[in-house]
Amino acid sequence: MQRSHGRPLSLMFNSPLARTCTRARFTALLLLIFVSLSLSGCKSLFGVKQTVSVPPLLTPLADANATQLIAEVNRAATVRSIRGKVDIQFQDTSFAEAGLADKYRTADGTLFLQRPGQIYLKIQAPFVGTNIAEMTSDGERFRVAVLQGEEKYRRFVRGTNNANYPQLATNGAGGSERGKNDKAMSEQRARSALANLRPQHLTDALLIRPILPRTDSGLVYAQSEFYQEELDTSKQTPGRTPGRVVRGYYLLDELAPGGASGAHLTRRFWFNRVNSIRLARLQTFDNTGALVTDVTYLETKSFGEGNSVSMPSKIEITRPQDRYKLAVTYQAPEAVVIDREFPSDVFVLENKWQLPELDLDARQSTIRQ
Repeated sequence: MQRSHGRPLSLMFNSPLARTCTRARFTALLLLIFVSLSLSGCKSLFGVKQTVSVPPLLTPLADANATQLIAEVNRAATVRSIRGKVDIQFQDTSFAEAGLADKYRTADGTLFLQRPGQIYLKIQAPFVGTNIAEMTSDGERFRVAVLQGEEKYRRFVRGTNNANYPQLATNGAGGSERGKNDKAMSEQRARSALANLRPQHLTDALLIRPILPRTDSGLVYAQSEFYQEELDTSKQTPGRTPGRVVRGYYLLDELAPGGASGAHLTRRFWFNRVNSIRLARLQTFDNTGALVTDVTYLETKSFGEGNSVSMPSKIEITRPQDRYKLAVTYQAPEAVVIDREFPSDVFVLENKWQLPELDLDARQSTIRQ
């Protein structure tokens, strides 16, 4: 047997160093084969198959902390009163589960708003000026007068803002009857919808409640970030479907103590972050976490004499449990009167038409008995 430096060759090949070198060479060979296959016949596994189009992220995105977001809410809450002419469009979503909704013609409105929670709204038919309905809330109680339609639909409704009433009867205008005498049934649903419309639903949407210090309210706030794919409404072309974009938002959740988990969500503020921080949406929730109101704020403009206040000129209010959507658009923002004190009797409607009266509190008591 040949020897090398006094050691048998068999011992050299069986040494730990020899075995380590053999494994290293084998691993390197496998790696070389894998790379060769990847660069030749397996490109479809790792290479670019095709380029796809995705909605672009709108930029630049503004940054803000919770303190700055709270300040933006409170800036919007500095307006004490509003008087102006508005366009109102009501949409009955009673058939939303079937993918259907009734959108009624736009009506003219005269609107008075004043903190805390006071409102007067007159709804008129466009051009002819015929009164369709009037409604008020003094912050505690509301009154609604439905003035048009058949006699059985005209009535004067009273109630308490914080009470929870069932929907008033629509005399069988259900989804199964849809399509039978559509015009008459649409008018019937419109009158019923007006009777079920609560003026205080508008006050919280149009006059946002400010955020008070925790020591006064007991509420806490949590900030988060959110990105949503949506239609690009900034580049609308007649006859063409708007493209889609991704918009960045900050969410500010308002939490109240209580409930099984120790806290529950009361309000959620959405802030559009594109270019600057702007309040874009407000959602309110009940004690179980169910969505009560969803408000979208659009088309910010200058309001009042001298364009002294910047506010959204279009507000869309959705009440999923009440099954309606309402769009309110200020006709001439520059002509809107801001921060003028109105007498309290403006916000208490009287039944000067001698309409049949419906007291919802008395009706509720009768039902319970």
